[in-house]
Amino acid sequence: MRILLVSISLFFSVWTPAELLSEEPPNVVVFLTDDQGWGDLGCYGHPRIQSPNLDQFATEGLRLTQCYAGCSVCSPSRSAILTGRTPYRNGVWRWIPSGSQYHLRASEITIAELLKERGYDTCHVGKWHLNGKFNSVEQPQPNDHGYDHWMATQNNASPNHMNPKNFVRNGNAIGNASGPSSMICVEEAIDWLASRDNSSRPFFLTVWTHEPHLPIESAEKYMQPYADIKDEGVRQHHGNITQLDDAFGALMAGLDRMGYRDDTLVIYTSDNGPEGNGTSGRTRGSTGGLRGRKRASHEGGIRVPGIIRWPGHVAAGSQSDTPVIGSDIFSTICDIVKIPLPQDRTIDGASMLPVFENKPILREQPLYWRNHLAPEKSRVAMRVGDWKILASDNLTQFELYNIRDDWQETDDLQSKHPVKFESLKKQLIQMDAAVLTEGPDWWKEDKPRSRKSTKAVNPPPGTDSTGRFKQVNGVRVTACDLGYRLKATGEGLALRKLDSPILGRAVLSTTYRSNQRKGKTRNAAIVFGSDSSNHETLKIGTAMGMNQHVAFSGGWQNVGDLARVDANFEPLDTFKIQVEFDLDRHVAIATINGSTVKASLPPALKEISWVGFYVKATESDFAELKIETK
Repeated sequence: MRILLVSISLFFSVWTPAELLSEEPPNVVVFLTDDQGWGDLGCYGHPRIQSPNLDQFATEGLRLTQCYAGCSVCSPSRSAILTGRTPYRNGVWRWIPSGSQYHLRASEITIAELLKERGYDTCHVGKWHLNGKFNSVEQPQPNDHGYDHWMATQNNASPNHMNPKNFVRNGNAIGNASGPSSMICVEEAIDWLASRDNSSRPFFLTVWTHEPHLPIESAEKYMQPYADIKDEGVRQHHGNITQLDDAFGALMAGLDRMGYRDDTLVIYTSDNGPEGNGTSGRTRGSTGGLRGRKRASHEGGIRVPGIIRWPGHVAAGSQSDTPVIGSDIFSTICDIVKIPLPQDRTIDGASMLPVFENKPILREQPLYWRNHLAPEKSRVAMRVGDWKILASDNLTQFELYNIRDDWQETDDLQSKHPVKFESLKKQLIQMDAAVLTEGPDWWKEDKPRSRKSTKAVNPPPGTDSTGRFKQVNGVRVTACDLGYRLKATGEGLALRKLDSPILGRAVLSTTYRSNQRKGKTRNAAIVFGSDSSNHETLKIGTAMGMNQHVAFSGGWQNVGDLARVDANFEPLDTFKIQVEFDLDRHVAIATINGSTVKASLPPALKEISWVGFYVKATESDFAELKIETK
């Protein structure tokens, strides 16, 4: 029987690989899903989603009801799992756009590195998303962080979860792959396990699926259980969960066939809450009634499924409401394998071993979150016991909740518990300052910049071979399979004049994609206004090369002056946009592939007479623009 709980003196003693192996260390599997909500499994109460393998898995292990991700977006959460450190400490403070400078630094110590030093074989399959320059010598890759074998993508599966083309294996692109992304990952993991030259060595395996992150695509057989649901988006989302559940089941079956079941610790969780508003498109993830969704610091953005199986050490069918967080995975594995925690840096995670025996966790660091994409008034959060405090970016506005009594965070208790509030406020301010001081200053370079609107020059006349646009400037319009292709060397607009102007509320919708195969400049937007000039019109769309959805007035030099939202996507994805205008309230709300962009409209805009498409120095395709007045 393995020794689980050791004395302090043993914990900090020096262990050699031979001594370690004599203690029969367990194999470890960390299975991480992407954008899966707390309520997105049958065993977490979802009324429709079929997840038989994970439901069975929950009966075989410990189901955590208050399991948290390290952040409410993906890259930071992944960094916390591998390093045991809150993301702003380890430098992965935001989701990482392709090509960016942000990455998990080589100076960070990962659990894969520590286990490899102790004689473990190590493998990573699936989404990586811990560097901007993926598969490049310019930044560390999975093998630089302790993995012997890896097959990964920088961010999303492309073009979607079915038959992806962007996997890289140990530095070599593998080209077209067949089947669901999650199953491709599991098959790679099983093949790796079977091919090891010594099956008696312990292994550390991370399987990080793309499902159910956008762009969601589910195999038909996984959508069959939901055939009675008319909404295609719901069928696709629920099918995506069933799809990853099947892949998880295949991995567990593989462990059983190879005789690893009893000697393997398996941890299942997600990187953050569900994407989108949950009411449209394919982003139909469930928070189980929690407040907020992905990007939010409220519970719906950070509380996720968490299930642990370790035969002989975790009671089958057990449940715990003890709060745990992604960074705890690092410390827990170190505790089990008797690896001393690094002493030259702050480790935020705590060992979960007490939870396995229904005992409380003693934490040196409180649960803490910071996310620059959260709503301004709640970008920082901390939980101590049952109390949770949230704060604005500059720590001047606060909210206080008792999560045990108010798990939906509806009753702000600042005024009712002033002593507790002041105590937690002081602790949060100190904690936040310590975190920001320890990590790199990358986050300072990405602060939103205020912009003054600059008058835009109207592009010269363009051409339109389709004959569908009344005014064309700076762009060549041709027909394509989607509808219209716009190509411009500078700014380009293709506009139609409405028979009757929009005076109150209306909805514009279309689909667009980049057709630019080389270079980084890719963008597409809806354009509208009372005048047809570049300066007087407004634009809402996607800056693919910047990984942002944007709203701006006038020309490209003002891009993002009305709104900008970071988003996760591949540059050649297809985007569906719906923009709802309310000219009386001077607001436009756009939904783009599940992301929401809200822009204030100029009070002087009383009517919309011109609508159309906009590109800048690129080539993009658009479907017919649909207009619905209300």
